[in-house]
Amino acid sequence: MTQDDPFYTVTMAEVHARQGNLEEARRIYRHLVAEHPEREDLVRALADLEARREARGAEALLPLFREWLDLIFRFNKLKKLKKLKRLGEDKQHA
Repeated sequence: MTQDDPFYTVTMAEVHARQGNLEEARRIYRHLVAEHPEREDLVRALADLEARREARGAEALLPLFREWLDLIFRFNKLKKLKKLKRLGEDKQHA
């Protein structure tokens, strides 16, 4: 689709947004806002898409954050086990 395409409409932007194709929906809304800056509904729709895009980026980080926490807990368990092992060895030598 190009900006001269007759499919650069609010309906097509909504279809793309519902299908999860946020980049294409944003492209269409940006074009429409540039042509009709007075239309608050278009500006609001574009802002909503931007917010969804940011939220989607944060959601992508969630699995990484969970893995990071899991690794921290495992590391702390290993440190405790090593410390207990050393204490046990020290008691045997005493």
